[in-house]
Amino acid sequence: MPKKNFNASVLPRMRAFSNRLISRGDSVLVGLSGGADSVCLLHFLQYLAKEKHFALAAVHINHGLRGKAADADEDFCRDLCGQLDIEFFSAKVNAHQTAEEFNLSPEHGARKARYTALLKVARKWGANKLALGHQLDDQAETILLNLLRGTKAKGLTGIPVQRPLAKGVDIIRPLMCITRQETEEYLKNNGLTHITDQTNFDDVYTRNWVRGTLLPLLEGKQPQIKSHLALMAAELEKLFEKSAHKSS
Repeated sequence: MPKKNFNASVLPRMRAFSNRLISRGDSVLVGLSGGADSVCLLHFLQYLAKEKHFALAAVHINHGLRGKAADADEDFCRDLCGQLDIEFFSAKVNAHQTAEEFNLSPEHGARKARYTALLKVARKWGANKLALGHQLDDQAETILLNLLRGTKAKGLTGIPVQRPLAKGVDIIRPLMCITRQETEEYLKNNGLTHITDQTNFDDVYTRNWVRGTLLPLLEGKQPQIKSHLALMAAELEKLFEKSAHKSS
């Protein structure tokens, strides 16, 4: 998509969606991995912060799983924030130790360690919003993955656009209105680079098979499948919330 068309169609959608999640005076901490989505999110929120007047900082979590490669990712994120003049925090966690301590899989151990560290930095800086870079592809992949594994209806709500992390701190996902391709177009249009995690292409992980094989097959039959799945998830989430309010 030409940059002019992108700015006319995609950027207004991003702005309108983010305006539902961020208010004037918020303190927004961005989880920055260095991947395309998080770089897009950080750059876009810096642009939006000038309009809405909210505070912005970034945090990178080093999981200690990939040695020098993980350190290089951290350096990339630190340098990017230096270029953008955005306050930067980093934290190192021991995902293996957390997994063993709580009897979790390596993936869930890394997730628990990551969110614990993110909350600690959010408290330290004074953030009331933690912004993460999940987008429409992530939502569609999660819903399909839940279906494949077997799920109750709640699993069809996928990834929440906004949810409490702890008292006074909400997780928000401002890119859940655009696709992975659109985040990459955003980077290209703004001359931004990013890190590519090679494990994203290994089909030994079921999510990667969903991403690289199943979703493209579904899109061949229904090009709007990602948007349709996201809309279904949002409607189901509203129904669950309404039911919870009635029973309380």
